[in-house]
Amino acid sequence: MFNEHIETIFPALFRKVRLKSPERIRIKTHDDDFLDIDHYAQKSNKCVVISHGLEGSSTRAYVKGMARAFFRAGWDVVAWNFRSCSGEMNHRPFFYHSGATYDLETVLSHFARKYFNIALVGFSLGGNMTLKFLGEPASRNFPQICGSVVFSVPLELSSSSRKISLPGNRVYANRFLRSLKRKIRLKAQKFPVEMNPIALNNIKTLQGFDDQYTGPLHGFRDAEDYYHSCSSIHFLRNIQVPALIVNAANDPFLSEKCYPHSLTNELEMVFLEVPDYGGHVGFYARNKSRDYWSEIRAVAFLEPLT
Repeated sequence: MFNEHIETIFPALFRKVRLKSPERIRIKTHDDDFLDIDHYAQKSNKCVVISHGLEGSSTRAYVKGMARAFFRAGWDVVAWNFRSCSGEMNHRPFFYHSGATYDLETVLSHFARKYFNIALVGFSLGGNMTLKFLGEPASRNFPQICGSVVFSVPLELSSSSRKISLPGNRVYANRFLRSLKRKIRLKAQKFPVEMNPIALNNIKTLQGFDDQYTGPLHGFRDAEDYYHSCSSIHFLRNIQVPALIVNAANDPFLSEKCYPHSLTNELEMVFLEVPDYGGHVGFYARNKSRDYWSEIRAVAFLEPLT
């Protein structure tokens, strides 16, 4: 398309994906909360688990497009919603974050016995979470995991948070902030002490939001502690299954640190592809199937691993 912003915005606002209605499943978490999951089943022995991005959901076009592509290829699909993202507010006095791999582990535990092969696909924040999980010891408990593909991943969270707050990206940052602030106000009705909605008036950036809420609510000192602890770039060396990272060169959200060519060149299991175009979670392609390039690429990478 014309530039990185149109490549990012057009699919998000105007794409429509036709797909059969999934089964909505609710599973309990270890801390008496819940996760809502859309399960597209066709009695396959292989499954792809899709993790959405910041303030996304299982109903976003990029998730449904990926689900459709894998379903056509004979896979079952699990598209899960992070806490507070399914249309119903979660019960606990916190939400989700880039490193909340304990919830991804809960989803995998629920479905692990049903499938011989499980692949992981993630977008943006969900891609960071996916890579972090694959680099953690808990991932070894799931020998069914055959590989992963992630797109538009802020591998280094601190510099990417600064990048999205630049004037040219203000439209994106403000949209995310409006949604996040709305959730804080809703949650504050039940947890006024933990949420302290008065602080929202002084927050102008995503880093400011993470400094006041995301970090402290999830056990981190502040935003920088959260970013350092959860940046997936620190976990890549420990990944033991084939993992493909696709970050477009013209992604308006990602900093230079999100293109670690020298690091990935040293790794046997982690691969970095940097197409010239794609924007952020865009990757539009004109074809008769109406699949986006990202969907074609993900199926092509993961199918031989099963």
